[in-house]
Order: sequence, then C-alpha cells, then structure tokens
Amino acid sequence: MLHLVVYDITDDGNRTRLARLLEKFGLERVQYSAFRGELNPKEREVRARQVLRFIKDEHDCIFIIPLCQRCSSAAFVVSNTGVELVKEKKVEFL
Repeated sequence: MLHLVVYDITDDGNRTRLARLLEKFGLERVQYSAFRGELNPKEREVRARQVLRFIKDEHDCIFIIPLCQRCSSAAFVVSNTGVELVKEKKVEFL
C-alpha cells in the first residue's frame, strides 16, 4: 500500500539522517519533509520503530500515513515544479 511519510524534526542533523534513512527504505521525496512509497503492514510497523530514534525534542513528530488506492487517486497536487509527484492518472493537478 502507498504511504506518505511527513515529519517535523527540530535538529538539522537528525532531520538529514532521517531523510537519508527514508531514501534507503526506497521511499521517494515529494517535498522537503515528505516522502512516499510502498510499504506493506509489516514494513510499516518495522519502519515506525526504526524512525523512532529521531524523535528527540518534545515538538518532533513523524507521521506514516497509509493511502488507499481510492484516496491517492483522488489527490489534488498544487505545484509549480516539473517533478512528477503522483503517478496515478486520475490525480488532478492545479
């Protein structure tokens, strides 16, 4: 299932290390602090435990959000970038 991982990490070093780890997981960066990619339920559980170490400050947080096919295909993307953020044909770009 497609997942969106978004985070707010206070420490620059931790934030950079988290981004590198998410890339190693095979996730694709779609925004500065947002990645997306396929994870099965077991992988999601394991990845959630692995990223927990980056939570150091009381304001730090990481969201791992599953996106069903119906929800991901109904997404709106508002962007000026030429980067392909969503591969589904039904997605409306504004």
